[in-house]
Order: sequence, then C-alpha cells, then structure tokens
Amino acid sequence: MTVAKGVLFDFSGTLVRIEPAERRLRGALAETGAVLDEAALRDTAAALERAGALPGGAEPEAVPPELAGLWAERDRDPRHHREVFTALARRVPLPSAALPEALYARHMRPEAWRPYPDAVEVLAELRGRGLRLGLVSNIGWDLRPVLRAHGLAPYLDCAVLSYEHRMAKPDPRLFTVACRELGLAPDEVLMVGDDRRADGGATAVGCRYLPVAPLPVDRRPDGLRAVLDLVG
Repeated sequence: MTVAKGVLFDFSGTLVRIEPAERRLRGALAETGAVLDEAALRDTAAALERAGALPGGAEPEAVPPELAGLWAERDRDPRHHREVFTALARRVPLPSAALPEALYARHMRPEAWRPYPDAVEVLAELRGRGLRLGLVSNIGWDLRPVLRAHGLAPYLDCAVLSYEHRMAKPDPRLFTVACRELGLAPDEVLMVGDDRRADGGATAVGCRYLPVAPLPVDRRPDGLRAVLDLVG
C-alpha cells in the first residue's frame, strides 16, 4: 500500500460543526428584532430542521417538488444555494419575513461554526510530519473566512469548493482537482469525511477513505486522531 503523502478533509461535520438550530434562530431573531417565546422558539427551530432550511444542518425530510431542481444544484451555484435554503425557510411559519435571509446570512459567519477540539492539533501534527493537506467541500459560498477565523487555514495547502468548480462530491473529477492541487497522485492521498457517499467517492480515483462521525463538537473530542494512526 502506498504511504500517504497528503490528506484531504471535508468541512462541515469533519473539521467544524455548525451551531445548533435554536442558537442560530435566536441570533437571527436578535438581528431582525423579531420575537418568539421560548416554547415557540424551540418549536420553530425544530420545524426549520425538519424542513432542511438550515445549511450545515439536517437535510429536508422531503424536498418539495418545485424546489427539487434547485436542491440538486445547490452546491454548484451560489445563487441556487441561497435561493433554495431561503425558500425552504419560508415554508416554516416565522414571525418576520426578514428571517429567511437572516438565517442564511448567519450560517456564513465564523461565529456560527466551531472546530472540533482536535482539529488544529491534528492538522498541525500532520504538517509537522511533512504531509500536504487540503479541504474538499460541497458548498455554495466561500468558507475560507471561517477557516482563517478558527486557525485552520494556515495548515491547508488548498481548499477545493464545489461551487467554484461547478461539480460536487462524489463526482470523481472534484477529487482529481484536489489531488492535483496537492501535487500528489490519488493513491498517495487519504480523504477524511463524514459522508460515506459523498466523501467516500474519493475511492473512485484511487484515494483511501476514512469516515468520521458528524457528532456535536462536545461529543467528539478526538475523532480526527485516527488520521494520525492511519498515515503513520
């Protein structure tokens, strides 16, 4: 087996985790001046989750037929990304018409994300061992400010974002682009991610794949340390 010379990481659920739905809604309410009592806030946050209206959160229980096309293309086009998530939010009864846009805007801010406790430590150790590191994400906006704000960016040699290439995981072409940006052959690269279908698609080009669980950050203190053992 070829020794790993590089590691690619997914973003959401792998290196970082989005804030809980109730906290996101609470922040958007404060920004818009809208008000919900605590019981209504909990119910509304749960409804937004079920609707799949919160990027980085749960997928919709059912995608409305009229939004199916946008949903399929959301990670390939920033306009579609914003349009579909704000449309899903509008399907939930909300106390202000400004909330769908406020919720969407909030998820792109660094404060809406928390890195997993071992993320910086593992990245630093891998760089110290001389490995090339990168990120591959299905996403409709530029996540680099989040990486910089949480101290992750200095360890990454590249960030390959689906919307910038108009293709999304598990499309093997996206992994080929990422390996090329690392300057490595696919069989020299390990892909780490929480989605076995999307991230596991890296195996189609010859990368190895290590799954991690997309748990809340306080329930996964050392889930990335397995990478250190695997690359040796």
